Amino acid sequence: MKQCAFLTMDRLDDFVHYDYLLNEPLGQLGWNVTDVPWRGNDTDWDQFDVVVIRSPWDYQDDPDRFMEVLQQIQDSSAQLENSLDLVRWNIDKTYLKDLEQQGIGIVPTEWGTKDVGLEKERLLQFYDYFNTEEIVIKPTISAGADDTFRLTREGAKKQFSELKKVFANQAFMVQPMMKHILDEGEYSLIYFGEVYSHTLLKTPKDADFRVQEEHGGRLKTVEPEPLLREISDQLVTKIDPTPLYSRVDMVRDGDTFLLMELELIEPSLYFNMDPESPARFARFLDGWMEKTK
Repeated sequence: MKQCAFLTMDRLDDFVHYDYLLNEPLGQLGWNVTDVPWRGNDTDWDQFDVVVIRSPWDYQDDPDRFMEVLQQIQDSSAQLENSLDLVRWNIDKTYLKDLEQQGIGIVPTEWGTKDVGLEKERLLQFYDYFNTEEIVIKPTISAGADDTFRLTREGAKKQFSELKKVFANQAFMVQPMMKHILDEGEYSLIYFGEVYSHTLLKTPKDADFRVQEEHGGRLKTVEPEPLLREISDQLVTKIDPTPLYSRVDMVRDGDTFLLMELELIEPSLYFNMDPESPARFARFLDGWMEKTK
């Protein structure tokens, strides 16, 4: 029996996850799947053929320790997926700069370093810079909309003391609030390797902007428009090395689509939304491991 570990967190009680749907199709292909919390200190990684990063959704609380654990897996006989090099690149959202330089359209973004901190005058300048009534500010290392703020100009003034404290010791990014997230939603295109699998449209609940299910976001499976698929396909071919899995999060902007995030570490792949996707991923992983032996 081939051994596969899904790297997760200690408790997933407050999260929505679907990786259990992979157990049966992987079992049919000769794989035994074990969920392993990343914070465990006594795991023998050599017992696994592959460790797939799936739901360590608290890694942003201690990213240095998380990377240490991934290094331990990398140093074992187990194969880490996605690769350590990809995680190092993707864990800080400044990777968006690299993709922009390669011709990928991203949501307009300004960056702040932790050594400078957040100043009120600069924060208020972003409204004029982006020509917007609302901005979104969040850490460059973040997940699950943690420490993410949607702010009007007046809201930024009122909450500045809190914002200054939150971003006192962490780098941050500022973007205009993309209106189509509210009136249409965010598209998530899912790939196994460079092979397209399925697409979700995620819309926030009323009076919110966060699309995660934990925050009340609503999901539906959709067929991506040709341009959306074309841009996403092009992006996936630029990822080096090729990932086992990726999720491309896009938002409409006028007559095109812009990249919100390229998720290579621990994205939900929404196996519940496409009934064929669990078996599709299981076959892909099995073949992937055969090719990379």
